[in-house]
Order: sequence, then structure tokens, then C-alpha cells
Amino acid sequence: MAIWNLGSINADHVYAVPHIPQAGETLSATDHALFLGGKGTNMSVAGARAGATVHHIGAVGDDGEWCVDRLMEYGVDTRFIARVDADTTQALIVVDLQGENMIVLSPGANEVIPQSILQEALSEAETGDWLLIQNETNLQRTAAELGRKMGLRIAYAAAPFDADRVQAVLPALDLLFLNAVEAQQLQDATGLTPDALGVADVIVTLGADGADWYSRAGKQHFDAIPVEPVDTTGAGDTFTGYTLAGLDRGQPMAQAIGVAMRAGALMVQRHGTADVIPDLKEVQDMMLDGS
Repeated sequence: MAIWNLGSINADHVYAVPHIPQAGETLSATDHALFLGGKGTNMSVAGARAGATVHHIGAVGDDGEWCVDRLMEYGVDTRFIARVDADTTQALIVVDLQGENMIVLSPGANEVIPQSILQEALSEAETGDWLLIQNETNLQRTAAELGRKMGLRIAYAAAPFDADRVQAVLPALDLLFLNAVEAQQLQDATGLTPDALGVADVIVTLGADGADWYSRAGKQHFDAIPVEPVDTTGAGDTFTGYTLAGLDRGQPMAQAIGVAMRAGALMVQRHGTADVIPDLKEVQDMMLDGS
């Protein structure tokens, strides 16, 4: 099977700072680096590094060829990345000494992905493939409705959170990823708890407290892997990509989540985004070590 990811592609400018700046504060960074990023990119790379066949559907500007090249190097199919008349999306990320981060996005090409490239990509998808969507691009509802008609399994990572966009695709979803804040925001908007949303599987990530999986069988909790984080950027995306890759290989949900938890634990011990997502061998070695 395969994962088709309608996903963002970002050029991530990451600044190390002593603390997250306050309003009106000018702060000197202690380091700066440029990384390949974007929630969609991170998920595609994570899925590919976890052993899945991943097709990325997205867009870059004339300044983004290096992003496409890097995705290809990581084993992602880049045939369905359009070149558009807009700048490649930029992200400014500041990370403090405790590994917490703040992100500012300039949307750019992620908001003008042509519908034609989506249709061209999904014309090659097969019944039972996964279609992954997240909230940094246009065409989410269009993709979800098209994927449902084609018999694809639909997964949605509801970040950055927008209650209206999430509710627009809820009826089409098989799997929904939320963090704890997003889960509360969605409950405030709908009046519904994760187990009452009508989605077969809902995963709520809880940071250092692990994750909860809601299914028709009830709720199952997964403890976090205890590590010392240095940068939490991309950890949730890594978790999402690994979970889908596991499901795509036929793993039971609990097993897929367990592997994804370890991938996320490795990720938070590294500075960077897509470029530092662990591969499956690293995760398996971690499991063999008993972590």
C-alpha cells in the first residue's frame, strides 16, 4: 500500500534563544540554522524513514528546488510537487534552552497548491491507500471528499488548529490526530469529546504524558518514553508519520503507536526538523536496548 500526503513544505529558519521572547523584546540568538520543514514534509519524511511508500502532494516556489531535492533524497516520491508563482513557505522557529518553541509562518506556496496536481496524484492511488492531510495547505476538504469517493483511508492531523476546517472534514475521516490543546479546542467548538466525534480512531498526544487512543473498543493510554528533550519541533509530525507507516504495513494500532512513541522520543533529543527524523533502524535499536 502507500501513503499520499497533501502536505506543506517549508524552509525552516531555526534560532536558538535563551528564552521565548516577550512582546516588545529584542533578543539575540545564540545560533541559527536552515532546515527542511513543514508539518507535511516532516510527516512524509517520517513515513518514508519508517519504511512506507510515501507520495508527497504540494507546492514550492522558484526558491524551493532544494526542498524537493532533499525530499527525494529521503525516499519520498516528489513527482506531485507543483512549481507555483509564489515564494516557498517560510517558518521562523525560536527554541529556548528547555526545548520549547514558538513558530511564525509565512504561508506562501502551501496555500496555492493547484487542484490539478492533487487530482493527478490521486489518479494513481489505490483503494485502501492512506490519504494524509494537515492544516498547513489549501484543498483539505476537496482532498478528503475525493479520497473518500476513491475508497482511500483518510487521516487528518489537525494542526495548526482551526475548528471550522477540522469540522469540515470530520465526516470523511478514519483517523484523527490531535494534541491535548487541540482536543480541548475541538471539544469547546463541538461539545464532543474525542470518543464522540464519529471518527473510528482518534489519537490525542499528551507530550511528556504520552498519548491516548480512542476507538470503538474504548480508550487506551500509552506512556511517554522518558528522555531529556532539547527541541520538541517536529516530534508530533514524526509520531504521525510513524503511526501511519506502521498501519500501512499492517501493524495493529497499538503496535504502530508504540513504535511511533519511540520515534518521537528520539526526535525530541535532536535539533532540527525533517533533516533529523530518525530512521526505522534507529527506532528498532532503541527498542532492542529496552527503552
